[in-house]
Amino acid sequence: MLRTSICLAVVLSIAVENLAGHDNTGAQLAVYPVAIQLNSAVDANTFIAQITLPDGTTRDVTQQVTFEVREPALLRIEGNKIVPLADGQTEITFAFEDQKVAIPVSISQASLTPPTSFQLDVMPVFMKSGCNSGSCHGAARGKDGFRLSLFGFDPVGDYYRLTREMIGRRVNLAIPESSLLIEKSTGRVTHTGGERFNAEDPRFQTLMKWLHSGAVADPAPTPAVTKLEVFPPGGVLNGPGEAQRLSVRATYADGTDRDVTQLAYFLTSNDNSATVDQAGLVTAKNRGEAFVMARFDTHTIGVPFIVLPNDFQFQWTDVPANNYIDPLVHQKLKKLRIQPSELCTDVDFARRVYLDICGLVPTSTELTAFEVDTDPAKRSKLIDQLLARPEFVEVWVMKWSELLTIRSTAQVSYKATLLYYNWLQQQIAGNVRVDEMVKRLLGSAGGTFSSPATNYFQNEQDSLKVAENVAQVFFGMRIQCAQCHNHPFDRWKMDDYYGFAAFFSQVGRKAGQDPRETIVFNSGGGEVQHLVTKQNVAPKFLGDVNPDLAGRDRREVVAEWIVSPNNPYFSKNLVNIVWSHFTGCGIVEPVDDVRISNPPANQELLDQLAKNFINYGYDFKKLVADICNSRTYQLSTQTNATNAGDTRNFSHANIRRLRAEVLLDVISQITETKNKFRGLPLGARAVQIADGNTSSYFLSTFGRARRETVCTCEVKTEPNLGQALHLINGETLQSKIAQGGVVARLIAEGKTPEQIVDELYMRCLGRHPSETEKPKVFELINSDEDKTRGLNDLFWALLNAREFVFCH
Repeated sequence: MLRTSICLAVVLSIAVENLAGHDNTGAQLAVYPVAIQLNSAVDANTFIAQITLPDGTTRDVTQQVTFEVREPALLRIEGNKIVPLADGQTEITFAFEDQKVAIPVSISQASLTPPTSFQLDVMPVFMKSGCNSGSCHGAARGKDGFRLSLFGFDPVGDYYRLTREMIGRRVNLAIPESSLLIEKSTGRVTHTGGERFNAEDPRFQTLMKWLHSGAVADPAPTPAVTKLEVFPPGGVLNGPGEAQRLSVRATYADGTDRDVTQLAYFLTSNDNSATVDQAGLVTAKNRGEAFVMARFDTHTIGVPFIVLPNDFQFQWTDVPANNYIDPLVHQKLKKLRIQPSELCTDVDFARRVYLDICGLVPTSTELTAFEVDTDPAKRSKLIDQLLARPEFVEVWVMKWSELLTIRSTAQVSYKATLLYYNWLQQQIAGNVRVDEMVKRLLGSAGGTFSSPATNYFQNEQDSLKVAENVAQVFFGMRIQCAQCHNHPFDRWKMDDYYGFAAFFSQVGRKAGQDPRETIVFNSGGGEVQHLVTKQNVAPKFLGDVNPDLAGRDRREVVAEWIVSPNNPYFSKNLVNIVWSHFTGCGIVEPVDDVRISNPPANQELLDQLAKNFINYGYDFKKLVADICNSRTYQLSTQTNATNAGDTRNFSHANIRRLRAEVLLDVISQITETKNKFRGLPLGARAVQIADGNTSSYFLSTFGRARRETVCTCEVKTEPNLGQALHLINGETLQSKIAQGGVVARLIAEGKTPEQIVDELYMRCLGRHPSETEKPKVFELINSDEDKTRGLNDLFWALLNAREFVFCH
């Protein structure tokens, strides 16, 4: 230990290893946290030192840095832990080779040892040890006769069950070492969960201190954790075996903070790429990306880690950017050492953008004209033309109908369903700002016929379920599990859940003059009770404040907040939904499962899209135009050596099976046939179906959503054997080919077999037949004396081709 008589500038080296064999030229040093405050004798704080090399890779140099303490009498350093000695202000300068970083340290109450707190110290031990998880004592009925609240949502109840349910056994104040709490945790007596820690573990010492102090409850409400931080903010690890320590800091409502690295529970989103142990050590495995998280109290937070092959040789080849989207995608790809694919061909682009914007394929005439057009801006012009077509509106009315679960039910008549659908169509066709549409929807009042948006509250009448649906549709968040306990993998607590549900607790309903119509209104009464406290909960914006509701409809107040800049979730969720539609994968995937433990693949891209969407005044068409005009959207599905395994970073276009409605519409378009659906005229498209309960065998087989829930998982686009068998053996293709008579008409027009073959290829696949395909095709046609039958067989084969069924 340093003597206080030594000079103030003291340099200590804690180098245990060396970096032999590593070239650290140009490395940038960072030390975390950037400032430290120590508030008691036991308030030690770990630090992390990390270097970033010119190639973007990072290294943990915590054990290699040297440091200089300006006031050495104030603190000592043990390993990478800073321990307070006396009150005061000082500074630590860390050095690695030619790099130096200084961080300020503030110390107060260095002689004070605070009592062990049940909520602040003991409860985190249960979390860290897995005692209150769903597979252990946190289960609904507990385990082996002992129950804890799941992930600690009810500390008051947990204290009671520990100290009062079996007095003298679970907690033995006379002989603390004989407490079941200790004996089972250390494995001294039979325990289903086995040994959780030993006598040398800080968790054991925390429990013993609490027991020796009388196992008292906290004398007053303890300050809540307001923020959790993980250091460093990420890393790029160079090869298997590379490791990085983590440090976790919690900030409390009283302004204090403390290092909770030993109490945080660590987990990883992808242990194939990076593992993390419960000491907070991240270890690289295989190439990929992992989100490493720390959970403490009710908070979960994480940081991204990229793992590269050891000394991976990669040379980025600059590619042009069409708009602001591309540099943000390229920035992430450079970190991953991935080169994006080349642009798709003009014919592939035309087919893709027609399908995505309008749910149709280009005619052979449209495709040929686009192919021979020499205008360098032709792709952008085509996008603008398609956005102006009514089919664009129809596709997005269908998408919103799924999100709003528009269908007839026992509460919503078929007439009301049609009126509700027509209202939605008017909003989108009129290019009404999305924020304005949402305010009209959530604040709607009146009759379900005269004010059709009110059917949103008629279709679902349970206040809690309405709140869950609103959060999932407009925020992309599944808050359902916070109804019974604090969310284990996100920020939401039970207080958040019931506070948000309270906005929808005063929706009144009464019969209208027409017995088929219901009047939805603000009843002015009705509250939501907290499941644990049994107290009424005041309305509170999700993750925000309790608003002033004096004289106002609660729904109008929450609707205004949902679409306001104060709500960070709304715009990001909407752009994520749109992005997913056009690329086949959300920046957050699934799009309606936004949570801390499911981070965006590209946070910067998501943020910029959302920012621009707001700046556009929530103009939907401008957002779509941005995405479709980007080089990223226009990439080929053909991969290269660097991106063949990439599924999340948009380095190439995804091959996507056409959704049920679009597939049926395209088959009808190509075969020149018409469909008849309930409530629609002959020839209407499947995407125009208003009622989720209206379907057909084809649509059901190919996964059309029934709109029974708001979950995007209702739409099925995964191919399966039943779909293949239906196309091959079902009546849809055969009957439509015969009914449309396309081949017969082309023959009657004097087209040659070669011209008809080319026409069929262009219709179905959006391209001309290749030179290798032509001999086989004409062998098939010429094998039948009836040329019409042979050409119809080709038509059928093309409609069965994977190239037709998929967007590519």
